[in-house]
Amino acid sequence: MNSKLPKLLFLKGKKGIKSGTSGQHEKCIHCEMVFVPRRRSLYFKVLLLIPASWFLLTLFINLNERVKHPNADDLLVLSQLSSSPSISSSAHQVLNNIVLENNVNRVNKLTNSESKLNLVPGESEQLAPGINHKHHKLYNKLNAKRFNQNAVIPMPIDDSKKGPGELGKPVVLPTNVSSEVQSLVSKGWEDNAFNQYISDMISLRRSLPDVRDPQCKNEKYHENLPQTSVIICFHNEAWSVLLRTVHSVLDRSPENLIKEIILVDDFSNREDLMKPLEEYVKPLGKVKIIRAKKREGLIRARLLGANEATAPVLTYLDSHCECTEGWLQPLLDRIARDPNTVVCPVIDVINDKTFEYHYRGDANSINVGGFDWNLQFNWHAIPDREKKRRVHSTDPVRSPTMAGGLFSISKDFFERLGTYDSGFDIWGGENLELSFKTWMCGGVLEIIPCSHVGHIFRSRSPYKWKTGVNVLVRNSIRLAEVWMDDYKKYYYQRIGNNLGDYGDVTDRKKLRDQLNCKSFEWYVKNVYPELFIPGEAVASGEVRNLGGDSPNKMCLDSPARKQDLHKAVGLYPCHNQGGNQVRYIICVMSIILVKLKKLENLSFCQLNTFHYSIYPKNINMIDLLMY
Repeated sequence: MNSKLPKLLFLKGKKGIKSGTSGQHEKCIHCEMVFVPRRRSLYFKVLLLIPASWFLLTLFINLNERVKHPNADDLLVLSQLSSSPSISSSAHQVLNNIVLENNVNRVNKLTNSESKLNLVPGESEQLAPGINHKHHKLYNKLNAKRFNQNAVIPMPIDDSKKGPGELGKPVVLPTNVSSEVQSLVSKGWEDNAFNQYISDMISLRRSLPDVRDPQCKNEKYHENLPQTSVIICFHNEAWSVLLRTVHSVLDRSPENLIKEIILVDDFSNREDLMKPLEEYVKPLGKVKIIRAKKREGLIRARLLGANEATAPVLTYLDSHCECTEGWLQPLLDRIARDPNTVVCPVIDVINDKTFEYHYRGDANSINVGGFDWNLQFNWHAIPDREKKRRVHSTDPVRSPTMAGGLFSISKDFFERLGTYDSGFDIWGGENLELSFKTWMCGGVLEIIPCSHVGHIFRSRSPYKWKTGVNVLVRNSIRLAEVWMDDYKKYYYQRIGNNLGDYGDVTDRKKLRDQLNCKSFEWYVKNVYPELFIPGEAVASGEVRNLGGDSPNKMCLDSPARKQDLHKAVGLYPCHNQGGNQVRYIICVMSIILVKLKKLENLSFCQLNTFHYSIYPKNINMIDLLMY
């Protein structure tokens, strides 16, 4: 081969071509190789190498910086890894028995701020089932300074809606859980009076159905709605429940309407509600925590929050709530139109066992507040007079009283009314006091059908107080003395006229005079005419059967167990102790015993008994047998 030939690239082939110095190709019939001149490519390679090297170097630096200084997305993940009590970590052990497998696979991916992990590392440094291990080192970096690495389940992937409790659906544990899990469930009930174990399995930002009446979605609200300070008081509240309340406010309220969320810590002693809570809410921006220096109780804790609030409207929520879509605008709209209006949302029920969100979408199905002569709040149907006053089912409903846990009020109006009675202790009676003076001192109290907030109703209070005083009775006596005029005697009869030391109410009576408030009689006749007045009864006392030969006389009696509510009265031996055997007869009736041992139909009469929520009660006399 000619030594002057250029460099050749040898390729095997059936026929060859020999290249000479002249650049002419000659056929080489006997060759088994093809000789092709190679083009020079050094410059081309260099041009490719430079940007490739720059790209790899940049990628390496960014990855290194991401671990040292997590970005906003990582910080949001970090915030979701805050601690909750040890119940949470064990909850993850049964999570895969409830979450659909395809959803578990999806939530194991680290995503942007719109979608967060649905399963996170537990306290034992081992990942919950299905966790993507490649992110474990990042978690350790982010959590290095966190308190107690128990898992709190963050926001689910938005479009899945298949996690535990999503769309307000119930969460039920498998029947074959371990004894350890059963112990944790019991512990959650003991500490909180609701199923904390289930709560910890549900996302802090779970989805809820849109529970509003369809007409509410077309409502037009005031164009200049005021901002509000949302005040949430808590004492040793479960982490997941408290933060689900906060997130529901932030996620389902127009940002421009929330001036701030004030968390008032009423002297909690749980460690996760200290520094970890402060670190968690810091990235949320509008959330701040104020802490009482001693146990104040709900009433004075709310006043602490009001003193810190800077918005023109105060919105009070309990620490175990979930706000639904469109909950805030209808409340602020009414205050924007009349600052003397106090407004309450429709309170839906969050099941304390399964955390199912119960609601009635029909605006006609809501109830209004009332009270009995034990000064206990109760619910009853919208009166016919109020139904006739309203034009549409979504119009605000005037209510004689409010439950007291969830409402919005103009800060100026609240202060003009004297806020709460500072002589009230802990809780109880404050809702009726605010209801009475709202109506009697120039305001209006309404329930807004287009505003829905869920609330966990506990069957008992999990908190204990070191006091020998019945604070509910003491508060109620102060309420009666200041606001109920001569009608206070009906409450005093219920407590045996034992008033005890209820403190000085001189300033509160002076406030009422300064505000030129109306009388309680005006309130009864104009706001709550459905209220039964004991003084209007023609007789009161036991209804005894004087016939028969039995030495044990029988009296009309109403069992007071929950399952016995709304049942007809029965007979029970007379015990001369009042209670459920005391009746107020508000019509003159003649009881006629017939040979068939049943009463003549006297359903036109009404007998009233006073015991917890069974007052007032209509008695269908035809169902009663007397011997």
